[in-house]
Amino acid sequence: MATQTKPKTKTGPQKRPAGRLTAREQVARLRSEVARLRAQVRALKAQAAPVLPAPDADGNYPATETLRALLAQQLVRRRQAAGWTQAELAARAGVRQETVSRLESGKNAPNVGTVDKLDRALRDAGV
Repeated sequence: MATQTKPKTKTGPQKRPAGRLTAREQVARLRSEVARLRAQVRALKAQAAPVLPAPDADGNYPATETLRALLAQQLVRRRQAAGWTQAELAARAGVRQETVSRLESGKNAPNVGTVDKLDRALRDAGV
């Protein structure tokens, strides 16, 4: 009877297909991506509302721009405290999302009716 010998197989690290990451590499890459995205969110939140304009040579602030910036800051703060998006606030207040966006950016001066609607919706939310 002839004995059969098994072919020798290589043991040790095997080559992986090009472009494939190990599980550890995938986790590291995903953690890095999450950290990058969190930093972007923090940066966006920091610039969400306009800053107050600079005072003039006499130390006076321009009234219209200052009021727009203060309203924008307050609107953003209260909306975020309610946990709403701009679209949710707009729907609850009965205004367009674009209106909320423009007010929060300080681009437009609001009218009294719009401010009342937004304030009522935020007060109803307890904010």
